[in-house]
Amino acid sequence: MMKVGIGTTNKAKVSAVISVVTKHFHDILTFEHLSVSSDVSPQPMSTEETRRGAINRAKKMLAESNADLAFGLEGGVTIIEDIMYLCNWGALALPNGKVLTAAGAQIPLPQEIASKLTGTQELGPIMDEYTKQLDTRQTAGAIGVFTDGLIDRKEMFEHILQELVGQYFFYQKNSK
Repeated sequence: MMKVGIGTTNKAKVSAVISVVTKHFHDILTFEHLSVSSDVSPQPMSTEETRRGAINRAKKMLAESNADLAFGLEGGVTIIEDIMYLCNWGALALPNGKVLTAAGAQIPLPQEIASKLTGTQELGPIMDEYTKQLDTRQTAGAIGVFTDGLIDRKEMFEHILQELVGQYFFYQKNSK
């Protein structure tokens, strides 16, 4: 039996972890998801801060759940040449102390959205206002809105999770 910890209660993120892990692991799996702190700003404003949030969530989830695998996922923004981009990171913490990391899709945010992100307001509520919907961060997310529905938030995180699981399998095979 393998216990999998997920350091969030966000539906899109939890669903992504369950989807990828059940596809690639053939053990009997149990999942536990908890809201754990990222210890970064509510709206990470750089690649480094977003990555650090994912790592912190994975490590805290490992400590809280005593899982065999603990995942942390974090969405943020980063600025490249005066253009604000979405950025997304994932981390996988293992009981042996190893932490694997991976990043995902990055697309530019429209200026009308980017100008509202000053570090004091989170992207989720801004997207809710923009789309006139509730909890877009739990479903399509900004990536879904600005790719016209071709990629939603769950799919974006599934890609990151496949990178993490692939690294895990690589290191398992090559550490013997």
